[in-house]
Amino acid sequence: MMNSDSMFGGAMMWGMGLVWILVVVFLVAGIAAFIKYLRS
Repeated sequence: MMNSDSMFGGAMMWGMGLVWILVVVFLVAGIAAFIKYLRS
């Protein structure tokens, strides 16, 4: 009975984790591009 609940919760956690990873990657890429732009 609890299996579907834990599976859904895991999927939700994975989704949130993926979103956070994407946000962090975009932030790092933006900062790197900004530094390159300032240095050029």
